[in-house]
Amino acid sequence: MLLLAAAGILPLLVYGAVSIFSLRDATRRSVITGNENVARRVAEQIRLYVQTNVDILQSVSGNLSDTNLAQWQQDRILKNAVLDFPEFREIALYDAAGGQIASSRIGLSKVQFPQTGTSFGPNITLSPIGIDDDFLPTAVVGIKLSQLGQSAGSLVGEISLEEMWRMVDQIRVGDQGYALVVAANGQLIAHGNSNEKPRVARGDNLATQPLVRLVHGQGKAGSASLEYADEAGVQMLGVAAPLELLGWTVMVEQPRSEAYAVADALTRQLIYIIGLALLVTVSVGYFFGRSFIQPIFALMRGTHAVAAGRLDERVTINSRDEFKQLGDAFNSMADKLVELTEDVRKKERQAMFGRMAAGLVHDLSHPVQNIGNSCKLIVRVYDDPEYRQTFTRTIDREIDTLKRVLDDLRNVARPAPVERFPLDVNRSVSDIVESMRGFADESGIALEPKFASEPVIIEGDVFALGRVYRNLITNAIQATQAGGRVTISTVRDRDQVQISVTDTGSGIPSERLGAIFDDFVTTKKRGLGLGLAITKRIVEQLGGTITVASEVGKGTTFTMRFPVAQRPVAVAAAAG
Repeated sequence: MLLLAAAGILPLLVYGAVSIFSLRDATRRSVITGNENVARRVAEQIRLYVQTNVDILQSVSGNLSDTNLAQWQQDRILKNAVLDFPEFREIALYDAAGGQIASSRIGLSKVQFPQTGTSFGPNITLSPIGIDDDFLPTAVVGIKLSQLGQSAGSLVGEISLEEMWRMVDQIRVGDQGYALVVAANGQLIAHGNSNEKPRVARGDNLATQPLVRLVHGQGKAGSASLEYADEAGVQMLGVAAPLELLGWTVMVEQPRSEAYAVADALTRQLIYIIGLALLVTVSVGYFFGRSFIQPIFALMRGTHAVAAGRLDERVTINSRDEFKQLGDAFNSMADKLVELTEDVRKKERQAMFGRMAAGLVHDLSHPVQNIGNSCKLIVRVYDDPEYRQTFTRTIDREIDTLKRVLDDLRNVARPAPVERFPLDVNRSVSDIVESMRGFADESGIALEPKFASEPVIIEGDVFALGRVYRNLITNAIQATQAGGRVTISTVRDRDQVQISVTDTGSGIPSERLGAIFDDFVTTKKRGLGLGLAITKRIVEQLGGTITVASEVGKGTTFTMRFPVAQRPVAVAAAAG
């Protein structure tokens, strides 16, 4: 149900994502276009404002050129021009040598022809923007005059650009968007934000500002837009339009949060609506799907319980559909599995008891029969001293055999404790090999010991390890045909001692190797199958490991590994 709900809601999610992306992209382009139009209009107004003042000064220069006016008349024209056009603070006329001819003020004029600035033509130059003593922007316009094709001096006028500031101050984009004007060298000329006007008075340079850097890097006229963080860390949207006549740039800055406020609000609404629709759909799918999911969960819990061995687990499904039938089939299967398990356990117990009985009969029948026969004979030949000695040896041997069988059974239920002492592996193995040579010779088997060249010491129990060696060598001799060989070797491998018993017998099938150390498992036709199980327990009690490798028809190798003892060899020898 959840998958179906997801499939149903997926188109809505895709549509919502596409809608949000399209909305934000369209809003961004719309806002950028609107702000660019504002910047262009401001640039055009500033251009017209400066061009008008330059045209006025050109008109005044026309009244002064080639008119043969007296000095007082020229002086009167300049004063009238300043009175008629308040943008001009001062106008001065200079001759070709740079001497002052006339001025709109009394006395010598302070304005001089600009040496650098923006050219309005071959004879007109506009100086860079400056700030006067009243912290208002000014610029100087110089016009070279000519008379009969020869230089006749120049007309210089100082223009107040305070009106340009007013135009920039009137520009508002939203509540927090402002316009600013930057000169070609990056100097801040005007700023619409009253809090930023001190920067104009200080002559701050914005050459490193991201948008200014982008405009200058384009190397050509044209508008530009960019999103960036201002000096306060506020994300801003800035657009720029060139004022080509002056080489200035008009910028409009607006906080990104305000510029995209409408788009952000619509985006949030879309997200809320999509999220609500998704929540409602999933909730409905969840509540209606519980009746479908719960039976599956019940069957899963029942299956896991049965797999974990809890065969009494049953499932309860109250519906009347196919799940009810499946639940009933599961319960019937569990009931049948309980019956089969009990039957298997009974058969396993019977098989185990059968193996134990057969092994006990095999292992005990010979000693008991030998004891019985010896008892019958002793009655007849009691007076024979030699037979009495034979009788005593026979009884002692068979009693020892019976004790070993009983000890094996006892060790299966409760392993005998072992004591650890430093012992020389070579010596302990050599003693067992020598004691079993007679048995090997009777079986026609060659016992071949291969000892390490140096003494190897381990922490072990000499009697418990003797039983381990005896079990492994006995098994190897019994598994090897006459003429074969059993090799017992000891090797030191770094911090471990390796003891191996290898025969050239018939080998053990690979499918039986995994269970060879289990209780009551044997590869012989007779016996309890406890020797290797007890051997493994003793080895592990002494902190070692035992492994087996075998190949049918070639032989078997049992390998034991024990950690090397940390005590000195002399102590080990003394303990031995």
